Amino acid sequence: MSEPPRAETFIFLDLEATGLPNVDPEIAELSLFAVHRSSLENPERDDSGTPMLPRVLDKLTLCMCPERPFTAKASEITGLSSEGLAQCRKACFDDAVVRTLQAFLSRQEGPICLVAHNGFDYDFPLLCTELQRLGAHLPQDTVCLDTLPALRGLDRAHSHGTRAQGHKSYSLSNLFHRYFHAQPSAAHSAEGDVHTLLLIFLHRAAELLAWADEQARSWAHIEPMYVLPDGPSFEA
Repeated sequence: MSEPPRAETFIFLDLEATGLPNVDPEIAELSLFAVHRSSLENPERDDSGTPMLPRVLDKLTLCMCPERPFTAKASEITGLSSEGLAQCRKACFDDAVVRTLQAFLSRQEGPICLVAHNGFDYDFPLLCTELQRLGAHLPQDTVCLDTLPALRGLDRAHSHGTRAQGHKSYSLSNLFHRYFHAQPSAAHSAEGDVHTLLLIFLHRAAELLAWADEQARSWAHIEPMYVLPDGPSFEA
C-alpha cells in the first residue's frame, strides 16, 4: 500500500444532516475551514498559551434544503428544519453547491487533507453519497483524517492502553472541555463545530500532523453511506 501524499492544506469540515445513517440522511448544512500546513505547524497562541485560530483562514458555509424530512431528534439538535430552510428559499445539495465546493478547494494548495471528527463513519461517507449522486469528484490526491480514532490512538500510545484511558469520552464537546476547561460555542451548527474541531487540532497539532502524514486515508477509498437508485446528473 502506497503512502498517502503529504498534505499542504487541511480542510476542517463538519456537516449537519437530516438524521443518522439508518435513515439515509441528506446534508442540510456544510462548513469548511481551509488552513495551510504552515499555520498548523506554527500555531499562534494568546498570552495564556492557548492556541488561536490562524489569521489566514478560508471559510465556506452553506445551508441547503434537503428533499428528505428531518428526524425529530436531528431537528432538535441542529436547530434546522425543512420548513425553515424552505422559508429562506434554500435549494438542495445541487450542481451549484458542487461547483462552489470545487472552486473553494481549487484555491487551496494541494494535496488536500479533509479533517472531520467521526468522519470515517459519518461526514465522509455522506459527503461521498451527495457527490456521487451528482457525478462529482474531489481532487484525485485528496486524503482524509478522522480525529476521533486519531486522538484515541495517540492517547492509547501515551497510556499504553490502560483501562482508565478507555473510559474517556471523545466527543467534540468533551475534548474541548478537557483541553481548554470551557464549553465550546455554537455546538451542533456546522461552523461552530468546525471552529471547535480546529482548536482541538491546534492543541495537538504536531502529533496530529504526524498522524495524518502516516495514516490519512485516500478519498478514493471512501465508500458512500448509501447508494441512490437514480444515476448521476452532474457533468464534472
